[in-house]
Amino acid sequence: MLDRDHNAPALPPEIARRRTFAIISHPDAGKTTLTEKFLLYGGAIQMAGQVRAKGEARRTRSDFMKMEQDRGISVSASAMSFEFRDYWFNLVDTPGHSDFSEDTYRTLTAVDAAIMVIDGAKGVESQTRKLFEVCRLRDLPILTFCNKMDRESRDTFEIIDEIQENLAIDVCPASWPIGVGREFLGCYDLLNDRLELMSRADRNVKADSISISGLDDPELEKHVPGPLLDKLREEVEMARELLPAFDRQAFLDGTLTPIWFGSAINSFGVQELMDGIGSFGPEPQPRPAVSRQISPDETKVSGFVFKVQANMDPKHRDRVAFLRLCAGHFKRGMKLKHVRSGKPMAVSNPVLFLASDRELAEEAWAGDIIGIPNHGQLRIGDALTEGEDLRFTGIPSFAPELLQSVRAGDPMKAKHLDKALTQFAEEGAAKLFKPMIGAGWIVGVVGALQFEVLASRIELEYGLPVRFEPTQFTSARWVTGPKDKVDAFAASNKGHMAADSDGAPVYMTRLQWDIDRVERDYPDIKLSATKEMLV
Repeated sequence: MLDRDHNAPALPPEIARRRTFAIISHPDAGKTTLTEKFLLYGGAIQMAGQVRAKGEARRTRSDFMKMEQDRGISVSASAMSFEFRDYWFNLVDTPGHSDFSEDTYRTLTAVDAAIMVIDGAKGVESQTRKLFEVCRLRDLPILTFCNKMDRESRDTFEIIDEIQENLAIDVCPASWPIGVGREFLGCYDLLNDRLELMSRADRNVKADSISISGLDDPELEKHVPGPLLDKLREEVEMARELLPAFDRQAFLDGTLTPIWFGSAINSFGVQELMDGIGSFGPEPQPRPAVSRQISPDETKVSGFVFKVQANMDPKHRDRVAFLRLCAGHFKRGMKLKHVRSGKPMAVSNPVLFLASDRELAEEAWAGDIIGIPNHGQLRIGDALTEGEDLRFTGIPSFAPELLQSVRAGDPMKAKHLDKALTQFAEEGAAKLFKPMIGAGWIVGVVGALQFEVLASRIELEYGLPVRFEPTQFTSARWVTGPKDKVDAFAASNKGHMAADSDGAPVYMTRLQWDIDRVERDYPDIKLSATKEMLV
């Protein structure tokens, strides 16, 4: 993430009001429920679908894959755009499950800030820590939402200490909880001196907000029982002494996170968090490319593909590329240069998303995320521009941690399987390797659940039952070096060599010894666990 020059001219108003952010969390911290409530407050839906509800109420808007709806987990990042007050929000819901973390990592290249959701009872969990580290590498500003305060949760200071110690970031409370679990009444809004009271009667109702003049205001006693009020006054006084005050620059630099407390399922604390994103969140930021930095106020349109999703709508066997606009004012029907192929592309049916619902986007601005339906021309990392040969950097591809071969249940349908696997590789859902020796494919993934999802999707979307089987290999590494040295290396290690879906050479390993041997015997060859998706 590159800092915007503070002396730079102000962005055009339409760009300045954009807020593009991702929601990250450990599985089951309540991320998808929070996303639902954002849409509710943005007026995008009338009633939030709870993830754990039954029947129709279960159809949460951001989980559109059948498997997501059945399991109640998010396995694919989805984008949603909607208006809230004076702002235009582009929200990307990401998979919480660690088996799908690569999708999340790529998504974080396309946003300007992140909301970290933590469970009040569990605090900072392993996946939260991993995702936070990715945000830190990108210097992303982070807002924290401590969820599930209506259940038994840990002491507020303990939660804040854990975030500060585990994640090495300053924490500034934006609100302070009043009671926990059954006694949870609501929060004191520290930034605006307001009392926010939670309603348990209707989960789709916004909190009652009562303006007060400080913690000594007698009005407080009408709403908060004596013991809870005493505790609130004591804790807030301690918090103001011990914890840093909100500093927007420190937040934008990624060294301080404001924290809100609430209960997403009860619609509580959500609106305050949204106000925080609007008021404090970064406007669209510059983006790094190989040749130069791209500023959002440039007049010529440019953007990059950070995700490809196939068959979002099973009725239309379509593929939609998610494009983050980095600069300019895009209008429907524009001809843009597809930099990798060098060919012009007329973008005639761009869409804005509300999860699986979509509407034609007549226009879009820097910071927006639009979908471009296409038949396989667009891949992750591709740049679209008004003519300039830009190559955006920082979009990672990770070496898989699990490798299996795959067979079609019906051997006569091998060609169908090739097509399905190629599609999923281009989508970034799996790595695909063609061994130099032997037939068939080896599929690589980050987590075991991905094999299940792939098998399920290949059967659902292609009517093709498949089975995955173990291979002798445990990891894969991309091979780089002088071309003659790479060719010689490949020729003498044929049993280990494969090509990825872009044709790049890959060395398949069985043991750490294989990697050590290459480093010892082939000093000109570099084995890498990541590949920059520059195309």
